[in-house]
Amino acid sequence: MIEIRDLHKSYQMGKNSLHVLKGIDFAVKEGEFVSIMGSSGSGKSTLLNIIGILDEADSGTYTLDNVPIKNLNETIASRYRNKFLGFVFQSFNLINYKSALDNVALPLYYQGMGRKERMERSMYYLEKVGLANWAKHLPSEMSGGQKQRVAIARALAADPKVLLADEPTGALDTKTSYEVMELIQQINDEGKTVLIVTHESDIAEMTKRIVFLKDGQIESDNPVNQVRASSYV
Repeated sequence: MIEIRDLHKSYQMGKNSLHVLKGIDFAVKEGEFVSIMGSSGSGKSTLLNIIGILDEADSGTYTLDNVPIKNLNETIASRYRNKFLGFVFQSFNLINYKSALDNVALPLYYQGMGRKERMERSMYYLEKVGLANWAKHLPSEMSGGQKQRVAIARALAADPKVLLADEPTGALDTKTSYEVMELIQQINDEGKTVLIVTHESDIAEMTKRIVFLKDGQIESDNPVNQVRASSYV
């Protein structure tokens, strides 16, 4: 599903160059549930941005579902993001003046889907995350956990190959974090490939494989005995 070989990324900081990723080799098979950990500055967010086609490596290769990701213009990059990837962010990234239903439907609009089908599919995914009764509510009327569930429904609505989550529990209290992770585990149980960045070890242990980054390199990459979030909820 994801194949990365000898990936390098640097950023220009004035006259100096900051080498963030230093020869990353990384692969994720279809249906895996992987967490990426590391201290601030280890390169985990940069790696996720490259996987998410939000940034491009300086060298190395990245293949997503057998498609080489290289030298894409913004139109093609946007099309690939829509086709392959669903995003969940720490800050939810919902549109404040749109209802939960309209927020979920937004990526389907950009896919050119008709309004009736958009609304039906969006409602299906709101039901899936337990928020059908909140379809007409604005984000300002919801708790943090509810907003994250809307964001997850939006990410799933376009039926992506991979769900990418950047600190999906970072803005939530512990109980709500575990409820959100229970939902993400259920999504993975259904066969969806999931990749999350987190700094919380208890959240990482709810995945099935933990990759540690240090100074732009993979320090360790090991399968783990998954802790079910339901045991805490």
